[in-house]
Amino acid sequence: MTSFVIVDAQSVKNSDTAEEKGYDAGKKVSGIKRHIAVDTQGLPHAIDVTTAEVTDRDGALGAIDRCKPNLELVQSLLVDGGYTGQPFADGVMNRIKATVQVVKRNELHAFVALPKRWIVQRSFAWLGKCRRLWKNCERKLNTSLQMVHLAFLRLLLKRS
Repeated sequence: MTSFVIVDAQSVKNSDTAEEKGYDAGKKVSGIKRHIAVDTQGLPHAIDVTTAEVTDRDGALGAIDRCKPNLELVQSLLVDGGYTGQPFADGVMNRIKATVQVVKRNELHAFVALPKRWIVQRSFAWLGKCRRLWKNCERKLNTSLQMVHLAFLRLLLKRS
C-alpha cells in the first residue's frame, strides 16, 4: 500500500536512428523525455515516454492517465519545482484524488539532497545502467517505453 509516490522526468538524447524526437530547451537536449512515478523503494507505478518538448507537468499527467489502476491507493505526489501550479494539482486531484506536495529547493547554492526526491533519481540511475537506455536508440516512443518496462522487470527479477 503506497501512500505517496515521487514523480520526475528525465530528458535523454537520441541517436541518429530515432524517428520521434523533440527539443527540451531547459536542459538543451534533443531527444525524448521519460516520466516516472516511483514508490519509496524506487519501483515504478507509472511510466510514460514522450518527445522532449512535452512539459514535465503534461508528461506526468499522461503517465497518470496511462497507469491509473496502479495509483488508486496513492494519497500524495511528491514533486520538484517544475510541477508547481494549480492546473497540475487540479489535474492530479481529478484523475486519482491525490494531493501534490512540491519539495522546494534550498535557497543556498550548495548541493543538498532533497528529502525523498533522491529516490526517483536513483531509479533513473538504475535505468542508466542498461546499455540500451543510456541513450535513446529506438525509432518509436512505444519501443522506448517497453525498454524501460523491461529494465524495471529485470531489476525486480534480480531482487527476488
